[in-house]
Amino acid sequence: MKVDIYTDGAARGNPDGPGGYGCILRYVDPKGTVHEREFSKGFEKTTNNRMELMAAIVGLEALIRPCEVTVHSDSKYLVDAFNQHWIDSWIKKGWKRGKNEEVKNVDLWQRLLKAKEMHEVKFVWVKGHDGNEMNERCDRLATEAADSMKK
Repeated sequence: MKVDIYTDGAARGNPDGPGGYGCILRYVDPKGTVHEREFSKGFEKTTNNRMELMAAIVGLEALIRPCEVTVHSDSKYLVDAFNQHWIDSWIKKGWKRGKNEEVKNVDLWQRLLKAKEMHEVKFVWVKGHDGNEMNERCDRLATEAADSMKK
């Protein structure tokens, strides 16, 4: 089965400010019916890259059988980490990058690797959403989730 996962992360203010993620899982069944599931959650403290990672993880973890998955993200960092094999390099270096710079959110990278183990996953960069309606919907979900954490 082919599945598309659309993601967006929203950070409001500084890393100690609220944030959230939005994710839409979309597939077409053999009868041609389109199915969608939306996921979103807000967090009191966050950074944008962390939210993009969370959105991809949540989408992949929702799949219960092996699928051919395309993750659409506007995070070049997330997409490049897989497409340019940065993540493989980080694992070999003991989760360090560049000149031994520590990799942030190692727990989430490990969770994402585990989530994609049984799937054939491709990451696609959606530049500034490029007017992609699905990623724009994820942006709205993420923003609403982040704003719900404001006090």
